[in-house]
Amino acid sequence: MQRASNRFDDLQRAEELPPGRHVDVPGRGRFFVRDIPGPPGAPTLVLVHGWLATSGLNWFRVFEPLSKHFRIIAPDVRGHGRGLRSWRRFRLEDCADDIAAIIRRMALGPVIVAGYSMGGPIAQLLWKRHSPLVDGLVLCATSDKLTPGRAERFALSSVSMALAGTTRIGSIPSALPRWLARQLRPGEPEEVIEPSKWAANEMRGHDIRMVIEAGYAISQYDATSWTKSIGVPTAVVMTLHDFAVPERSQREMAGRIPTARIFPVRDGHIACSNESFAPPLVEACLDVQRRRAPRAVKPKPATNTADKPGTAATR
Repeated sequence: MQRASNRFDDLQRAEELPPGRHVDVPGRGRFFVRDIPGPPGAPTLVLVHGWLATSGLNWFRVFEPLSKHFRIIAPDVRGHGRGLRSWRRFRLEDCADDIAAIIRRMALGPVIVAGYSMGGPIAQLLWKRHSPLVDGLVLCATSDKLTPGRAERFALSSVSMALAGTTRIGSIPSALPRWLARQLRPGEPEEVIEPSKWAANEMRGHDIRMVIEAGYAISQYDATSWTKSIGVPTAVVMTLHDFAVPERSQREMAGRIPTARIFPVRDGHIACSNESFAPPLVEACLDVQRRRAPRAVKPKPATNTADKPGTAATR
């Protein structure tokens, strides 16, 4: 069996990533955020990673090119990596509310939000639930209904069972069934993608229970009844060889969003790990930025200016 070339080999050390810090939101919890300043006065772009990923793992290829144009805020979603831990059941709505709380706490909004895979629904919900904070959307390798058929639901359940059977979260990649290896590298079914030590360490921080619940939340997500009401500038970075979120699903979502423009990428669901992903993503983000309506007033920061860890949602 042939080993696939490792897309993560050129980034082996965590210290090569942009620095991260914790943002304490009173009453909600402590959030890990990568914060890159960008040029003076640059608009803010919030990057929301996908399922089984982290902010570093999902976006490491694009931090540098995007930071030439934007201030970058990239949190770890709850239950993933260094993200918030909670006894609450994982809900995509809670993730959207978490990011809204971060935006308000850091006095960042309104912002452009880019979501990848699972991050797409979170970005959509962030617009729906906190529209004054969102001026634009960039939806990558995602849709407004991520598992439209029985086959996709079965595949998602297979991953959840694989996760449940692992004794160490770092062994997730080797536990994934062969169908997932095929979807990651379509047309090369005998290849196996193994993570670098750095990538495995990023995944080792996951909370297994919350990650499994996140898989279920994805399988239940359906926003097709309201995405037609999205009125902010939207770009769809469409992965054309994607078996996890088929091109058809991505294209149908783009057709439902009146302001959507398509930016194609000839790659599969982990296109974000390839150097070729950066140019179309930068182009999509700049397109949304050019189409943004000017805002006169920014949301006020949280009234409590002292950073104090919140405890309500943490354990």
